[in-house]
Amino acid sequence: PLGVRGWWTQTGPAVAACRSECAAVGCSGCRNALIALLCLPDVNECGILPQACQGDMQCINQIGGYRCIPAGLYDRPFRPNSPALPELSYPDADPDRTADVFLPGRPRSVEPSYPRVSSPLLCTLGYAPAADGTCNDVDECETNSHHCNPTQVCINTAGGYTCSCTEGYWLIGGQCQDIDECRYGYCQQLCANTPGSYSCSCNPGFNLNPDQRTCQDVEECEEEPCSHGCINTYGSFMCNCDEGFELAADGTSCIDWDECSFSEFLCQYRCVNTPGSFSCICPPGYYLYEDGRSCEDINECDTGNNTCTTQQVCFNFQGGYICLNPLQCQPPYVAVSDNQCMCSAENPDCRSRPFTILYRHMDLSSGRTVPADIFQMQATTRYPGSFYIFQIQSGNDGREFHMRQTSNVSATLVLARPIKGPREVVLDLEMVTVNNVINFRGSSIIRLTIYVSEHPF
Repeated sequence: PLGVRGWWTQTGPAVAACRSECAAVGCSGCRNALIALLCLPDVNECGILPQACQGDMQCINQIGGYRCIPAGLYDRPFRPNSPALPELSYPDADPDRTADVFLPGRPRSVEPSYPRVSSPLLCTLGYAPAADGTCNDVDECETNSHHCNPTQVCINTAGGYTCSCTEGYWLIGGQCQDIDECRYGYCQQLCANTPGSYSCSCNPGFNLNPDQRTCQDVEECEEEPCSHGCINTYGSFMCNCDEGFELAADGTSCIDWDECSFSEFLCQYRCVNTPGSFSCICPPGYYLYEDGRSCEDINECDTGNNTCTTQQVCFNFQGGYICLNPLQCQPPYVAVSDNQCMCSAENPDCRSRPFTILYRHMDLSSGRTVPADIFQMQATTRYPGSFYIFQIQSGNDGREFHMRQTSNVSATLVLARPIKGPREVVLDLEMVTVNNVINFRGSSIIRLTIYVSEHPF
């Protein structure tokens, strides 16, 4: 094998054959590639290039090129060491021998016709001689003979080494600088850059997938976070409430919606809130109508749910009833029917009194709107030349009522002011008959008892 920097240091038949072929055909005609390579003259770039290496680097010429290495790392001692030839010993000449006997003389060493250099095994840069006579690669990274800066990582190569950066760093200006992976959208949602790496995380409502980059929506409704209903949404959830409830401030629990507090017109009488709903109730004497809100009077006289005796008459009014005793006329009046008393004209005590008193009863809702026509009154007997005057004789102390004459023989009782119950009002409505032809003046009374209910229905 040939050594570094030329082949003149070797001897042997192979080199002699190379020399002979090159001398015979020239380098251009050499069939052997090795011979052609040996024939080409090497250019010493270190001697002809000015400042081939910069700084503290030393230029080392190589066959077909050169290399720059730190000064002091490359040392090639050259010590010619020609092997000493063994000296031959010859016996001394016998003086008794004749002179024509040929005695061999002291042999002489024959110098070769080409330069001969003897040196230790030389290896290319990055290799070191081994005990077996071969060249082994030098691991500069292990021996710490590399020149990578502290931010770099040394990677051994055949005959040399490479300075690189670890994953997550890149080389900028000879320094390994951290790569901000978050700038390149490695994470689907949240990204946190770390020296040499990064970490992904997810917004609330998402879980990080096993790939540590993408996020998966969390099915929150499976954990039943809502007191009533739950609707899953992307990254979150939404609670809803049953009818009659509203969502509380915490967004998960439901509180009862007090329907009664929103309107006073939900129920005719009284609204009672219930969980998720409401109900209407009515006062005693009423029942709840089919609409579930209105109150209807219970007619205790028709249903028989009253306490009246057989001698009494049951009179129903809004929200109650009353048991009327049989009519008892005060003297000088006498009963002519179950609701009428008469004072005879032949009786002197009756001359200044109404001729008849007719008893009537009616009911009236409390707070009824006004004005309202509530009772009709008219003459049943007509006399030629007579005219009639209608008036309220008594019972109208609060002036809630007045009479409006509607014809010559009739009039209407009008409620002029609202009246509140429960209350019992007794009005004497008088009809005065006047006949100037026969010079007659007489009157009749309708004693109207009005039962004003406690409630406006």
